[in-house]
Amino acid sequence: MKPTSPFLLRLVLATICFSAISAAQALKPVQLPPPQTTGGRPLMEVLKDRKSTREFGSGTLSPQTLSNLLWAAFGINRPDGRRTAPSAMNWQEISIYVATPAGVYVYDAKANVLEPVLAGDFRAATGTQSFVKEAAVNLVYVSDLSKTEGAASSEAEMYTAADVGFIAQNVYLYCASEGLATVVRAGIDKPALAKTLNLLANQRIILAQSVGYRKK
Repeated sequence: MKPTSPFLLRLVLATICFSAISAAQALKPVQLPPPQTTGGRPLMEVLKDRKSTREFGSGTLSPQTLSNLLWAAFGINRPDGRRTAPSAMNWQEISIYVATPAGVYVYDAKANVLEPVLAGDFRAATGTQSFVKEAAVNLVYVSDLSKTEGAASSEAEMYTAADVGFIAQNVYLYCASEGLATVVRAGIDKPALAKTLNLLANQRIILAQSVGYRKK
């Protein structure tokens, strides 16, 4: 068997890079429908049914369900731009990355838009457990430490972790109300995922959360 020539190797690498760039360019922003902010089940019933589930059925979430989910998680609920989950000093330092079968997006709460980050199905890359690739979406909670002005490093880490906890609980409550399955996860290869998402040095992956339909 003849060894691969340097020219052929460069050609193959160039083809792969071109394909990756083309795929990324093909991923467009997704304008979500306005979230439905009325209805739902009574709070006490939702709290009773809140639980973690690690088995997911097939199916994708509709744009409306995804809009409702992300608004419940960390959407804007007041005219001054404040959010559905508490944020220390109103830093609003947490970004939600949304891994779907089509690609990875980041949630823009103000515009209610999913901004494209990476084309392709990277759901499996968001966690070390085998079930994560089966969930309809995986939410990755990323803090931006550049927004935590005036806080010591240890304080910033504590505040951002607490803020993510509030967001994750909002997701739990929404899923319990709508009959969806979810589980928050710490089992993540954070260095690898940060590289995949092209995160900046001041960005930190805190947790991830799988959301999908319940397995019948």
